[in-house]
Amino acid sequence: MSRNEEVAALLDEYADLLDAKGVEYKPRSYRRAADNVREYPRPIEELAAEGTDAVRRVDGVGDAIADKIVEYFDDGRIEELEELREELPVDMRALTSVEGVGPRTVGDLYEALGITNLDELERAAEEGEIRAVEGFGEKTERNILDNIPFARQAQERQLLGRARPLADGVLDYLREAEGVERAEVAGSIRRWRETIGDVDVLVASTAGEDVVDAFTDWPVAETVIEAGPSKASVRANGIRVDLRVATPAEFGSALQYFTGSREHNIHLRNVAIARDLKINEYGIFDVSEVDDPDTGQRVGTRIGGETEEEIYDALDMPTMPPELREDAGEIEAALEGSLPDLVGEEEIRGDLHTHTDWSDGNRTIEEMVEAAADRGYEYHCVSDHAAGPGIVAGVGLSEEEVEEQAAAVAAVADDAPVEVLHGIETNIDAEGGLSLDDDVLSGLDVVIASPHTALDQGREAATERLLRAIEHPSVDIIGHPTGRLLNQRPGLDLDLERIAEAAAEHGTALELNANPHRLDLRAEAIRIAVEAGAAIAIDTDAHGPAELDNVRYGVYTARRGWAETADVLNARDVDGLREFLH
Repeated sequence: MSRNEEVAALLDEYADLLDAKGVEYKPRSYRRAADNVREYPRPIEELAAEGTDAVRRVDGVGDAIADKIVEYFDDGRIEELEELREELPVDMRALTSVEGVGPRTVGDLYEALGITNLDELERAAEEGEIRAVEGFGEKTERNILDNIPFARQAQERQLLGRARPLADGVLDYLREAEGVERAEVAGSIRRWRETIGDVDVLVASTAGEDVVDAFTDWPVAETVIEAGPSKASVRANGIRVDLRVATPAEFGSALQYFTGSREHNIHLRNVAIARDLKINEYGIFDVSEVDDPDTGQRVGTRIGGETEEEIYDALDMPTMPPELREDAGEIEAALEGSLPDLVGEEEIRGDLHTHTDWSDGNRTIEEMVEAAADRGYEYHCVSDHAAGPGIVAGVGLSEEEVEEQAAAVAAVADDAPVEVLHGIETNIDAEGGLSLDDDVLSGLDVVIASPHTALDQGREAATERLLRAIEHPSVDIIGHPTGRLLNQRPGLDLDLERIAEAAAEHGTALELNANPHRLDLRAEAIRIAVEAGAAIAIDTDAHGPAELDNVRYGVYTARRGWAETADVLNARDVDGLREFLH
């Protein structure tokens, strides 16, 4: 979190606590100041170091708020905020995440019932205590109780694999709506982050109210949270979906702005400022003749904003893929002309990690191979679980069953329209040993070694464990290297630099498991691996044909990790693949 975001959050909290106490007018001023601090292009700590007058350059920040910001950086606290927290010791963020519960409601319920968190709110509603509070009633109490489960869920970030299909659906719907010229997702879901808070959708139209009406009539929407002339929010499949309508002339600048990331946008604005330009959601403006560019959003001469390309072109850089916009060196690379040529989904030629009904898959070898052919793949690898630690008894294949399956795979391969490889997913035990004998492993086309147990090991032991597997002469791929499950367990803490260097040295690929519950390795680790020269295998770990479609989550995660086509093992043709394997 940047210091600007940190200070803005404190100002928002201050506003909420004032609101909860019934203070008029002041909360609005603090919220406006919070928004402007959050979006200010310079680090707020630099202004605070210069003093109150410098902080007051931020629009909406007067003497009182500027003093508090300087106080925070001088003392590490804001005394008046601490006093308010003592007077109202509530989990404001959690409580106000309940639909219909605002700061004033939080204050009233704390005053009457001493409610400070979601558990206490739920208990009070279940016991009928809220209806007895003046200004409330049975209907309000029931609405609060009904919305608490969603509030709990909303505080967790949603998996990309759950949110992206919903986003695709609303885009398809809106693009058919009357008055919609363009529609795109924005925010973290457009950057393909592994988890997202909500789905942001941006529409270009001159008929904002009509678009909002169409959006709130979306058949998938369960609840309309709010609706205005150019903005609306609904709940669909338990996920909040926010719509914003921009004019067609400002759609590109709005899309760039709301895609983020915030850090990327701040860096980009600083590049613009150095060139006497100003960027915001309304366009890019030449402010070289303007005395104070902060006096308004549309000051200066507008030189672009209908498309994203116009924004980046004005800064002499190519339009970079949204997946790269994390302020991780992409702006410098764009200015130098050294952005990576990222791998595309269409370049994946086969899947090397799939399961059948021989282990815990739900389809036959023939059906999985047919599904691979239907996708236009050149090759497909059957890689069921081997028996061993971490694998449910009766699911993994014994050494005898591996040999039996080899014959079955060969029989399917004779008539298959794709090259069929026979592999196995063997477990890496806590010491780095494998769950099948070397004689069996050496006879397979592909050996994937994956950690399934002892996932709470310390960093050194976990790293040594995987290094031993990487160095094994029969191991081709390290599957889901950390063993993490998003929103469930963090997986192994690894020294990724050592892992990547060893993988490159020994010709062992590191898997990017595209299952949206895993996305393991994560994007940051992929970049480390790519820089070390290790090969990346983008596999789905599919247990049925439909899961082969998850490859797109793997590809976009690889793109977030700056992976090019040459970095991806299964973007090679079958000859190139076999050369790597043998």
